[in-house]
Amino acid sequence: MTARSASSLYAFPSDLVDEGVEQVVQVGASLGTGSFALAMAYHQARDVVPHAGRKPRVRYRTDGVFFDPDEAIWSGVRLQPRLAPVEERLAVAALLAARPRPPVEAWTVFLHNSSLGESFPEATTRTCFDDRLMSNLCPSHPDVVAYASALARDVASRGFDVIAEALSAQTFAHGHHHERSFTPLSEGDEALLGLCFCVHCGARAAALGSDPERLAARVRRRIQDAFAGAEGIPASRDAMHEVGGDDVQGLLAARTAAVADLAAVVADSVRSAGQSLSFMDLTGAVLGYASGAPTGAPAADQAWRLAIDPAAIAEHVDSYTVLGYATDTGRLATDVASITALTGGVPVRVVLRPGHPDTSSAGHLAAKVAACWDSGAAQVDFYNYGMYDASVLRRIPLALERAGHLAR
Repeated sequence: MTARSASSLYAFPSDLVDEGVEQVVQVGASLGTGSFALAMAYHQARDVVPHAGRKPRVRYRTDGVFFDPDEAIWSGVRLQPRLAPVEERLAVAALLAARPRPPVEAWTVFLHNSSLGESFPEATTRTCFDDRLMSNLCPSHPDVVAYASALARDVASRGFDVIAEALSAQTFAHGHHHERSFTPLSEGDEALLGLCFCVHCGARAAALGSDPERLAARVRRRIQDAFAGAEGIPASRDAMHEVGGDDVQGLLAARTAAVADLAAVVADSVRSAGQSLSFMDLTGAVLGYASGAPTGAPAADQAWRLAIDPAAIAEHVDSYTVLGYATDTGRLATDVASITALTGGVPVRVVLRPGHPDTSSAGHLAAKVAACWDSGAAQVDFYNYGMYDASVLRRIPLALERAGHLAR
């Protein structure tokens, strides 16, 4: 049986501002989680926060880091991090200065950054129509690699283990705010529209024998047919091949290699500061974020949509984090097992949501925690402190206690 580690509770610096550092630490301790996964770099969002003290209940987040960057680390790096609001940076500093201080991991978003994308559009994903997806920095671009390396080194140098979110390709659907399209696309067509045809991805693909310009033309024709009402295609490698032939296989392989290379670079940066790296695979969010009802092949078999090869990534990192956004316990177990089968003994962590849309009760959460353990997970974490009501957060300690009796 896989050894189990203590759970971590995801939280935002705004939670510290809203309720006070002492209150957040006390509540976290009462939930039975061993540490906080505190956001140290994040992206734009609009969130509802049910228990925000005397603050408003809607929170607007901006791209930025929650610390003052080390000028020496960032010297010569073209993409420079934006700063999060000063009150949130001060709250993080207060938490880190607290004595005793709870264990803190650095939850760090890397390539999902609209502000940097708008300032450096040439560093973003380029679609087959030559559009730029401004929120999606391209993992093949040298300036993006330099940015990710510096961010990892700066965070880790402060004594944090790093949980790396969005250290991969991004999907077309997950981007800006108030995205609108009145010509709906199937998951397969969205996957095609999310492919990157920038010069760096093209060079990698060409080195593998693909013709990126020929592929872009084929993808344009397919997407234009979809806009005109053609029946959608599934998000599968076979469907991609039917559209793009061998050229698409080369591009997919090039993208996957770029992400694995980037993970290796970031891991080296983190370890140079004596810390560890957990790679967060966002496939679970692609499949079940809105509904908690993922469909299709297990998560490991759909990770290609984010240019992720779990086995290749596991060779470089200290642990592998997956998002278990599934209502059905059996489906969750299948998805987790599909990952643990590929990671070669690298510990797998699973992030669960204790409430809507995929968890209905403490008993349901306990069954899911036990399913994760039984499927080989070493750790189960919980998302997110500020975005669930206290009544939902109280399910966590009950679930952890009951899961110990349910797990085989």
